[in-house]
Order: sequence, then structure tokens, then C-alpha cells
Amino acid sequence: MNKLEKSKNLEMHSIRNIGINEKDRKEIAAGLSKLLADTYILYLKTHNYHWNVTGPMFLTLHQQFELQYLELALAIDMIAERIRALGFPTPATYLEFAELASIQEERGVPSAERMTLRLCEGHEAVIQTAFNILPIVDQAHDLPTSDLLTQRMQIHEKTAWMLRSLQC
Repeated sequence: MNKLEKSKNLEMHSIRNIGINEKDRKEIAAGLSKLLADTYILYLKTHNYHWNVTGPMFLTLHQQFELQYLELALAIDMIAERIRALGFPTPATYLEFAELASIQEERGVPSAERMTLRLCEGHEAVIQTAFNILPIVDQAHDLPTSDLLTQRMQIHEKTAWMLRSLQC
């Protein structure tokens, strides 16, 4: 057994007693990896918009986008750490995120109104990604992941609502 196999074996051995079998942990980690990718792409998009927003609502949007990308940065860490707690490596490159994400990156600088619309769509996509993981999480009785997903969906629902309110 080489060093990498020993390391993986030791890691898998050390998490056998959390009450979730390896197959379910692997499936949950795969779903969380998609959630991580969506969250990261949304973080980048929000940070981009924070830097590049212009127009009559500049200050309001600039401040809101900053609050949103800071919250997303914390979420990224929580999701990644949950994947690690389940015993799997986290995706951590732009290439991996682009392959896993349902949210597409964007080129150029849209109008402020278009920014709020696209971010709203992004938050709704993250909600769907989180929702899609719930059946296996529930089946596996993975309460920590269930709690994480519930919290994430609540935050994204509220943020989408706030962004939609700007579309007057």
C-alpha cells in the first residue's frame, strides 16, 4: 500500500463511527460539492458586482453586495468543512467549480438592474442545489448536513427576496 492509499485508508477508518455509511457520505459529499461550487460562483459574481456597480442606486447596491459576498465567503468555508467532516476532499479550483456549478460565470458588466436580477437567479439556483441534496441527507439521518442545508436555504431565500424587491 503506497503512502496515498494509507492516508486515504486512515482517513476513512477515522470517520466510520459518525453513523453514516460510506456510500451515503460519498453521495452527500458529492451533492455538497455542487453546493460549494454554486456558492463559490455566486460569491465571485457578487464580489464582481460589488466592485463594478454604477448608477443611482450605487451606494445601496455596493453595500448590499458587500454584505452578501461576505456572508457567502463564510458559507463556502462551512460547506467545505462539512465535506471534509464526511471524509472527502473538497473541490478547490476554478476548473472544478466550473464543472460542478449550475450557475454560470459571466463576462462584462451588466446594468445595476440586471445585476440584481442575475444575483436573484443565482440565489434561487443555490436553493435548488441544496434542496436536491435533502433526500439522501434525510435517508442517511445526517442531521448536521440537514441543519446546514436548511440554514443555507433560509439565507438564500431571504437574499433573493431582498434582491427581487429592488426590481421595482
